[in-house]
Amino acid sequence: MTIFHSMNTTASALTAQRLRMDVISSNMANVDSTRGVNGEPYRRKMVVLEPKGGSFSSFLNKAMGNSADGGAGNGVKVTRIMDDNETPLKMVFDPEHPDANAEGYVEYPNVDPLREMVDLISATRSYEANVTVFNASKGMMMKALEIGK
Repeated sequence: MTIFHSMNTTASALTAQRLRMDVISSNMANVDSTRGVNGEPYRRKMVVLEPKGGSFSSFLNKAMGNSADGGAGNGVKVTRIMDDNETPLKMVFDPEHPDANAEGYVEYPNVDPLREMVDLISATRSYEANVTVFNASKGMMMKALEIGK
């Protein structure tokens, strides 16, 4: 473990949370998009995060002292951005809409603005917490350098 390990770990979390905020803003921007590139309504996107360099059980074993090295993680990585295919599209009766089907219903994206705002607040708070950790690490390193004066 290097002196910059904590900063690298925090930087990976900052990058991941920033991507989450970008995906959420994309979802909000497309809340009324009834026709995408493929001709279908926009589908809500979700970011999938995983720990870098190991599984949860390996980190748990390290933390419990069952491993030779320490219990520190290596950060987080974005494994993929996936479509939310579990939540159904919203069907709205609007026979005047150009994308209405034969029965007069229009398929709208499965984006719920309330859910997106909750996710955005969660990502923002996580980002802020990681900025605080990064600044604390930087402050400790600066104090360590002052000791050597």
